[in-house]
Amino acid sequence: MTLISRGYCHLCHDMEVAIKPLAEEFGAQVTIVDVDANPDLEARYDELVPVLLHGETELCHYFLDEAKTREYLSGIR
Repeated sequence: MTLISRGYCHLCHDMEVAIKPLAEEFGAQVTIVDVDANPDLEARYDELVPVLLHGETELCHYFLDEAKTREYLSGIR
């Protein structure tokens, strides 16, 4: 999974903390990408961060949707 984030965003930090136990449970890797370091990502996700992706699939933004993310991860096992 990819967490589109920015350094000064408290929602981003909250989602990073919230996704860790779920990622561990499913054996998933979470890569954190700074939206401000990539103009294409910034143009696409600027006001939506944090955004949790799996490939091109957007799982949630602003807050972790644990139920949706859990259901999605269960389906790709």
